[in-house]
Amino acid sequence: MSNLLPLLSWLAFPVYVWQGLAVRRRTPRLLPPEGPVLHTLTGHGEPVRLLVLGDSSAASVGIVDSEQGLAARLAHALNRDTGRPVAWRAAGFNSATSGQLRDHVVPNMAAEPWTHIVLSVGTNDTKNFHSVSRFKKEFGGLLYAVRAKWPRARIVWSPVIDMTRVPALPALLGRILEVRAGAINRMGTGLCLERGALPAARLPVVDPAAGFSHDGFHASVAGYRAWADHLLPLIALDEAGAAASAAMAQSDGERDGGQCQ
Repeated sequence: MSNLLPLLSWLAFPVYVWQGLAVRRRTPRLLPPEGPVLHTLTGHGEPVRLLVLGDSSAASVGIVDSEQGLAARLAHALNRDTGRPVAWRAAGFNSATSGQLRDHVVPNMAAEPWTHIVLSVGTNDTKNFHSVSRFKKEFGGLLYAVRAKWPRARIVWSPVIDMTRVPALPALLGRILEVRAGAINRMGTGLCLERGALPAARLPVVDPAAGFSHDGFHASVAGYRAWADHLLPLIALDEAGAAASAAMAQSDGERDGGQCQ
């Protein structure tokens, strides 16, 4: 039955359009925060070079200071735990989808020697009602492009969160998008395992009131802190631990289940 749910979600497409337009009208469009998008933290030893690439969440939209965002939080945690210098960059773009990152962002980025790359992408593919076959082509191509450009980097993908927990979404719209998010996450997890990336487990949304910004869609300071804490073990793991975490993420994806059309 779970495999049929994404197909059946097309029957709710008129509801998605109607409620989605209403959400768009009343949700403020936020700009990226003030502050640096790249920075270096001092330390000793071989430097860690961290790139957070993706959508508006990679740019830490929803807060006022980029130093409280996902990339900076991860960089400071790596610097604290390892004592090594950490150079970080946040390359995030409002409304970016997998295909846009593949076609317009990665080809235009310098081939700097990033050692760790976090991909925050899939939410816009989900809310734009992209089919899983389109996501397979575009996200799969993005993984190829990133791996080809940075062959020695550890690549971590952060899947789409539970859409029923997003405060900006009406309950019915959240359920419709959650069906499709589950299928997107299942496909994304499989592609990561095939193409040399590590899929994280879904970020649990414990307290939506605290974890989201005032727009009800992007993360708050507390949300970005929780997100960084969630991803940090996977970024810092040795290869054996990474394989175990990837297997756990695959199990989560299988529970979400389904494929979109």
